[in-house]
Amino acid sequence: MKAMILAAGRGARLRPETDRSPKPLLQVGGEPLIAHHLRKLAAAGIEDVVVNTGWLGEQLPRALGDGGAWGVRIAWSHEGWPALDTGGGIRNALPLLGDGPFLLANGDVWSDIDYVDVRDHAPSGGDHAYIVLVPNPPHHPDGDFGIAGDRASDATPTRLTYSGVSCLHPALFTDRTAEPFPLGPLLRAAIAAGRVSARLHTGTWSDIGTPARLAAIREQRDRD
Repeated sequence: MKAMILAAGRGARLRPETDRSPKPLLQVGGEPLIAHHLRKLAAAGIEDVVVNTGWLGEQLPRALGDGGAWGVRIAWSHEGWPALDTGGGIRNALPLLGDGPFLLANGDVWSDIDYVDVRDHAPSGGDHAYIVLVPNPPHHPDGDFGIAGDRASDATPTRLTYSGVSCLHPALFTDRTAEPFPLGPLLRAAIAAGRVSARLHTGTWSDIGTPARLAAIREQRDRD
C-alpha cells in the first residue's frame, strides 16, 4: 500500500511562521511536523509516500529529499500556487498512487492514530473509504459525520469530527478531474451511498491550525 500526505495548504492562521515556511515544515520536537507522519507510515510498513506541494512548495523537497532519513520513499506531486484543495490534490496525485487503496493523512494533524489499523481496514467489497473520526474539539463543535456501528452515517443525531486520516479507494474520484475541489463532499456522497466504514479514535489528536494549538503540541513534545 502507498500513502499520501496533504501538504499544499497556506496555513494562513499560523502567520507569520507560515509566511516563510510551509506548515508541514514547522518544527515540533526538533523536527518538521510532517516527519511525525513519515515515521508512523514507515512503522506501519508503508514505504511509498506521495506528498503534494503548493504554498512555498519548493522548500519541502529541499528539506525532506527522497524521504530516506525517515525510512520512506517520497514521490512529489507539485501543484504550484494556488493549490488544488484537498480533493483536487488527491485526484492530481492518483497516477503516483496507483490503482489500489491508499492511506491518506493531513499534514497538519498530530495524533496517536494507529496507521497499522488504518492500513488493515483498506476499503473493499464496494466501499470507497475508511475514515477515522474523533470527538469534536472546541473549535469544531458541530462535527462532520456520524457513525453507526462500523459505518459512517449522516443519519445519526451526533456528529463527530473527521480526523484527517483515512484509507481511500481511487474509485472515490471517478469522473473527477484535477481541478480545485474539497474532499468532504465526495466523502459525504459516498456515505450516502453506504460506501464508507468508520471508527472513533479517542486518543491524542490535534489539527495544528492556530498558534495556540501549535504551541500546545510543542509543549507536549518538550515534556515527552
